[in-house]
Amino acid sequence: PSVLGSAGNPTTGPNHMADLIIVAYPDEKTAEAARKKLFELQKEYLIQLGDAVIAEREADGSVKLHQVVNTTAAGAAGGALWGTLIGMLFLNPILGAAVGAGAGALSGYLTDIGIDDKFLKDAAQALTPGQAALCVLVRSVTADKVLPQMAQFGGTVLRTNLTSEQEAKLRAALHQS
Repeated sequence: PSVLGSAGNPTTGPNHMADLIIVAYPDEKTAEAARKKLFELQKEYLIQLGDAVIAEREADGSVKLHQVVNTTAAGAAGGALWGTLIGMLFLNPILGAAVGAGAGALSGYLTDIGIDDKFLKDAAQALTPGQAALCVLVRSVTADKVLPQMAQFGGTVLRTNLTSEQEAKLRAALHQS
C-alpha cells in the first residue's frame, strides 16, 4: 500500500475517502518546496488536494502556520478550520499542553471520527523546533506518478483516512470551536 492512499480514479460516492497526510520535514523551506511540487502535480491532474498547509515549529516551541494565500490553489477551507486542527495536532493537547477549554473535547471528538490518539501523538512528536510539516488533505491521487516526484523531498509521513462523512464531521467540529 502506498503512503499517499490508493491510486486510481477519483470517486464521488458517499464512501469516497480523503486522506489527511502529514509529512514532517527538517525545515520550512523543504516543506514549501514539497507543497509547490504538489500544486504542480495538481495542475497535471495527478493529485486532487483539499488543502495544503505548512505548520512550522518555532524555536520557542510555538507553531506558525503558512497557509496558501491564493486559497483557490488548494480549495478554500477557511483558515480557522486548519488553524484549529493543526494547532491540536502540534500543540500536544493529548500530552497535556493547555490549548484552551475546547481542546480536550475536540481531541476526543477527533478520536470519535477516526483520527486516533496514536496519530495525534505521532504528529505532535514528529515536529521538533525548526522543523516544518506539510499537512495535506488528499481527495485523489495517482500514486505511482506522484510518489516518485515527492520522494526527492524525503520527510516522515503520517497519514489517516477519512471518509467523506468523517471529513464533514471534522469540518463541523472545527467550525464550532
